[in-house]
Amino acid sequence: MRALASLLVLCLSLPGLAVAGARDVPAGGGVLAQAIEMAGAGDSLRLGPGQHQGGFEITRPLTIDCATGAVIDAGGQGSVLTLSAPDVTVQGCTIVGSGSDHEALDSGIRLLKGADDARILDNHLSGNLYGVDIHGARNAKVAGNVIEGRRDHRMNARGNGVYLWDARGAEVVGNDIRWGRDGIFVNTSHSNAFVGNRFRDLRFAVHFMYANKAEVRGNLSIGNHLGYAVMFSKGLKLLNNVSLGDAQHGVMLNYTNSSEVRGNLVKNGSDRCLFVYNAHKNQITGNRFERCSIGVHFTAGSERNAISGNAFVGNRTQVKYVGSKWLDWSDDGIGNYWSDFAAYDLNGDGLADTAYRPNDSMDHILWTQPSARLLLGAPAVQLVKWAQSAFPALLPGGVIDKAPLMQPVDIAIPDWETRHDG
Repeated sequence: MRALASLLVLCLSLPGLAVAGARDVPAGGGVLAQAIEMAGAGDSLRLGPGQHQGGFEITRPLTIDCATGAVIDAGGQGSVLTLSAPDVTVQGCTIVGSGSDHEALDSGIRLLKGADDARILDNHLSGNLYGVDIHGARNAKVAGNVIEGRRDHRMNARGNGVYLWDARGAEVVGNDIRWGRDGIFVNTSHSNAFVGNRFRDLRFAVHFMYANKAEVRGNLSIGNHLGYAVMFSKGLKLLNNVSLGDAQHGVMLNYTNSSEVRGNLVKNGSDRCLFVYNAHKNQITGNRFERCSIGVHFTAGSERNAISGNAFVGNRTQVKYVGSKWLDWSDDGIGNYWSDFAAYDLNGDGLADTAYRPNDSMDHILWTQPSARLLLGAPAVQLVKWAQSAFPALLPGGVIDKAPLMQPVDIAIPDWETRHDG
């Protein structure tokens, strides 16, 4: 009876629902679903404060604009809102109460094939299995949302903050994403942009699988297991992102080809700042890798990568590379900065006058036989290390920087963190 009374108030106060325009929708029962069913294409529904029952599909172009205190709740079943029509906007709403079915991808908001040009703006999506699922929709924009995932499952059993599958032209901008599995997971989706988001308490901040020609720019990853994981993808731009205290890797390039990694800051990682595995023809320039256990781990036959203009600062091991041939990490006469290199520059051109070789054969032995660390202080080991530094021809191959920089690139942490602290 209460739901019917609310619906009667809605109908009496808003005559002509078939005519496009702005409509006020009071909270209670199934009033919202009825209002959507009666609305015409292009209508704008303004939800009043209080609880609105969710769990339905929007099949025509609409705008749902929530007043402060308006909550859409699916009651723990299915997705809260499912969009299958183009030009739908959901704005300023609190979205809660999705189900827990991974196979059905229960989400706060699902964008299905046909939900092109959707706008998901300035919402608070909390405790849903997935935050926003873009599943076949084109040119979606997900911007300014707070997305807080589930915390009642182990991390790998949670859903993603924003999940893209077969989605092209999406823009995911300025969102604050926390407590899911991956902040943004992109699978088989091309030509998207991920800009200015913050990620905390996640497995991966950004995770790419088979996703080409995307831009990842100006994002902030704090304290996740891994920052930016790019796998089996090409033609990407990773620009001006920050990774602070991510445990395993700040940036991982795994079967990543023909991509640009520029202007990123990775700092205070407990393992690797940069991990490059079977990745080819990438431009890795102007980044700062600072205070990790390993600055860069370079392995599995990665070839034809240009690595220059970077700063390797205060890493316990600057480079871990095991190989029998020399790799020149300078490009067009410009190398990288190495904080442990006692360099000199007599002609004042900003480049060191001698080459830098970060590893010797003893390093290779220690990586493959960790127990050999017990012998590091032995006179014979020190003699071998001195001989290789004095006579580089004795080295077995590895990384050489023929034009090291005298000054490091300086990359500031963006203001986004302080504006949204806590």
